[in-house]
Amino acid sequence: MAQIKAPYACLKLNDGDSFEGKQGFSYLGGISKESAGAKAICMHLLEVPPGGRANAHYHANHETAIYLIEGEIEMHWGDQLQHLMKTKVGDWVYIPAGVPHLPVNRGDVLARAVLSRTDPNEQESVVLTPELEDLVP
Repeated sequence: MAQIKAPYACLKLNDGDSFEGKQGFSYLGGISKESAGAKAICMHLLEVPPGGRANAHYHANHETAIYLIEGEIEMHWGDQLQHLMKTKVGDWVYIPAGVPHLPVNRGDVLARAVLSRTDPNEQESVVLTPELEDLVP
């Protein structure tokens, strides 16, 4: 059996504090360097209200995995946000590091998704791209 070395421990977290991301959305609790001492991952719950829209951005140093659990999200992506991906409940989305994207909830119900990223400091490598904002109506 493996020996557990201090200060490592398994943790159970309840709904944590929400925080405002540079992307323009509120994120609910989750696992991160700040909440759990994570070293290589973060995981949050994202709620996007009807009409909600992120700021155009990319993640310079980390990959993102998303699982949509409620609602629908439309994601514009690419160097000029020229690609469109429509997602619904049960869809999995992968966003490589460095790919500009802008998610929008054009529906009339709340959209909820579980997000996981390969950087425990989720906001540190977020790069806003305001020059792309007007490309998505």
